[in-house]
Amino acid sequence: MLELKPDIEDVELVKRLRKGDIAAFDAIYQKYSGRLFNFGLKLLRSEAETEELIQSVFMKLWENHRNLKPELSFKSYLYTIAYNDICKLFRQRNYMRKFIDYHVSEESGIFSDLGERLDYKSLLEQVRKVINRLPEKQKAIFIKSREEGKSTREIAVEMGLSPGTVDNYISESLKFIRKNISEKDLLYFLVLASLSGIF
Repeated sequence: MLELKPDIEDVELVKRLRKGDIAAFDAIYQKYSGRLFNFGLKLLRSEAETEELIQSVFMKLWENHRNLKPELSFKSYLYTIAYNDICKLFRQRNYMRKFIDYHVSEESGIFSDLGERLDYKSLLEQVRKVINRLPEKQKAIFIKSREEGKSTREIAVEMGLSPGTVDNYISESLKFIRKNISEKDLLYFLVLASLSGIF
């Protein structure tokens, strides 16, 4: 059961974070990212999805940092975000499984009925062009994460940044890509990419 009373150390960190203190954000990341990773991994059973979960949790934390309430349990707040994101992932998994099963069941093969509507190489090129529009450091971090398969910690050490900063860069990149690709194209792209392992 999650604690209800705020941790004294957390209260001070939250007060600083409310003012936009990056050092406080990094301290919170160092304190809780490992715990949240272990929590997420037990449920998701996927390191890749758990990495995404951690990025999402801390991105939401940063987006809402001005509205945090120091008098409430910060630990419970973080775990609630993580739990809600995990529930959302489970719902997405179920939807994607149904989507894939439907197309795999066609006699002519995987996604054959999408052939006239989707040129995967063209869509991949579209995504590449969007990625190339990212600022250089942000693009480099995103490529190391998604194309080279490096973890947040590996990238942080390699580039001399804090893990929290790396996660922020990756989250901002994902947000930028989603914003610049239509929802329908993005859905098809993610389905095909998950099957091919290209992205």
